[in-house]
Amino acid sequence: MSPLSAKMEIPDRVLVAIGGNATHPENISGTSDEQKIIAKNSAKALLPLMLLDNELVITHGNGPVVGKIMMRQALTREHIPPMSLDICVAHSQGGIAYLLMQAMENALRETGSPRHVACLLTQVEVDPDDPAFQNPTKPIGPFFSKTMAEKIGKELGWLMKEDAGRGWRHMVPSPKPRHICDISLVQALAQRGTVVIAGGGGGIPIVRGPKGVRHGVEAVIDKDLTSAHMANVLGIEVLMILTAVPKVAIHFGKPEQQELDRVTLSELRAYRDEGHFPAGSMGPKIDAAIRFLEGGGKRAIIGRLEEAMDALSGVTGTQIYSDEP
Repeated sequence: MSPLSAKMEIPDRVLVAIGGNATHPENISGTSDEQKIIAKNSAKALLPLMLLDNELVITHGNGPVVGKIMMRQALTREHIPPMSLDICVAHSQGGIAYLLMQAMENALRETGSPRHVACLLTQVEVDPDDPAFQNPTKPIGPFFSKTMAEKIGKELGWLMKEDAGRGWRHMVPSPKPRHICDISLVQALAQRGTVVIAGGGGGIPIVRGPKGVRHGVEAVIDKDLTSAHMANVLGIEVLMILTAVPKVAIHFGKPEQQELDRVTLSELRAYRDEGHFPAGSMGPKIDAAIRFLEGGGKRAIIGRLEEAMDALSGVTGTQIYSDEP
């Protein structure tokens, strides 16, 4: 592990994964105006990357948004038939990408750049035999009292479990991504210079039959795992996972807390195995970075959205390598 120093060469092909907080932080009420402001701020942070002569693919989370879609269904269940979870994910993909796409193109136009931004509604194939379907552990949506959870669970067929002692939530499977459908379209658009938004919320979860027939399933896919898989398939060597913290830390929240500047894959695996990265916080991002590097990636970066360009340049964020740089 070594401190950050000189700037690194800027790669010409990058996949950037931004969290759900990039368009809908949990501390806002969720009005359209609030979401537009957050999207504008996200576009401002990403603008330096978009102004580069590069291939740029952007994925995003959907946690707060898909949770509110599910909550609307719970509140209106006596009047409007609920949608299946795959359709809820598709709704969140379209809404979030619209806000990001418009904000990003507006930011580009203000600089005089004619670069286009496009969103691809993305289906992601999962294994129907993935163990996650037998053990749903991903909480989505709001917290409920035990009484309300039992009532809603019975009426909507939702599996409700207590979560972190704060109430009861809807638990769903979170299978691993297996195949990004129509990935060639993402590649074609990126190669022609379009900023591509794809894989929102981890992708719409689908399974495929023996004749190639697809259908959605009740699940959500981890956004960072999908991002890592997409980058590997596209042959992109640099993955940026942008979140709310400046760097990855070990011994988090303790007097001996230590932020990681540069770290190798083997070092990161060791820290993970020691239990430094809980599943409910940094764990999925660490797992995604490891899977990306194991799949052929050269550098993974975890850092703050507001410091995107500095993180890509290597002057901030946690820089993770497949071997010693």
